[in-house]
Amino acid sequence: MKILVLGGCGIQGRTALHDLASDDSVEEIICADINFDGLSKIAGFTNMEKITQVKVDAQNKAELLTLYKQVDVVIDLLPKEFKTFVYEAALEARVNVVNTNYAYSPEALDKQAKQAGIIIMPECGLDPGIDLVIYGDAKARFDSLSVINSYCGGFPDRNACTNPMDYKVSWIWRGVLGSIMREGRIIKNGKIIDIPGKNQHDPAYVHPVEFPKLGTLEAVPNGDAVFFTDRMGITRDIVQTGRYSLRWPGWSDFWRPLKEFGFLSEEPVPGLPGKVSPMDFLDKFLGPQMQYQADEKDLIAMINIFEGIKDNKPMRLTSSMIIERDLDTGILAMSKGVGYTACIVAKMIVRGEITEKGVLSPMTHIPAAPFLARLKKRGIVIQETMEEI
Repeated sequence: MKILVLGGCGIQGRTALHDLASDDSVEEIICADINFDGLSKIAGFTNMEKITQVKVDAQNKAELLTLYKQVDVVIDLLPKEFKTFVYEAALEARVNVVNTNYAYSPEALDKQAKQAGIIIMPECGLDPGIDLVIYGDAKARFDSLSVINSYCGGFPDRNACTNPMDYKVSWIWRGVLGSIMREGRIIKNGKIIDIPGKNQHDPAYVHPVEFPKLGTLEAVPNGDAVFFTDRMGITRDIVQTGRYSLRWPGWSDFWRPLKEFGFLSEEPVPGLPGKVSPMDFLDKFLGPQMQYQADEKDLIAMINIFEGIKDNKPMRLTSSMIIERDLDTGILAMSKGVGYTACIVAKMIVRGEITEKGVLSPMTHIPAAPFLARLKKRGIVIQETMEEI
């Protein structure tokens, strides 16, 4: 098979290239980006002969179409701002696309994808991605669900906590800053609660979580949990649900006062030369200080908790995993969770393991057992407990 990776030189893209190149069934990988310096970071342990480098303007449909027509599937790891260009070219070229972006309001695109006879599979990363496959599997195993709480976070191993935040960045620092102002929706005691981004770190919404082998972590509401129970068709039965970012304790105490002072505003600060916002300053000033050193590990911690009725008994399913950085290759834990997921699903589509057309969802369309087995082969193991409550 031939696969195009858009954004192949980014942190997640390089991991995808390495994973694809190690598969004998993958004949050629086109790495499309604007700068290829990052490839040197995987060259020492990756079969680079399979990888063709092509410079591309992702807003140029003609350039995208030329690449799309050479491959069986596209893995899109570009920033979300490019998704419209990526999708438009896919519809015209009639080529399947996998990416990691959220799929809000996919109805119109779903109709177009069905007409074009292609699969567009968003949300195929870590979170959303692995968690949503687990959501779908849990729904199939329970007769009914009343509680779904999902926790996931990327943060440094304790030995790499060398700054006041106990945090370093394993994706895009600007994206981290943006997520600190993300609105949330949860359900508590059967009632939907909307959490404004400015209140995300208030004590009323933050709570501790005990994580196996790591101890106490801090859970911060992050995103719309009701959106996913709506898609599962079970919101009316849900008593409690939330989606939370995990951090080492103290994260919210650090950001709460800065948010009150407006440090995440994107409005230029009066009196400064040029148009510089507080967000711009934090991005450029703190970003370089948030990077991992070669001998430092990042961790991914994920835990999903489901409660409901199974075989006429009240049961709880707890699903958890930890991913660690590979110091021999330098591949970050975050990159594994995102890149491996996208590669597994892309190959499932090419092999005909996923056949329905349209805008699909990991919750419904990714077969859980083979997907989780392939993660396990890559060292990502999901631990489960099912107990009566």
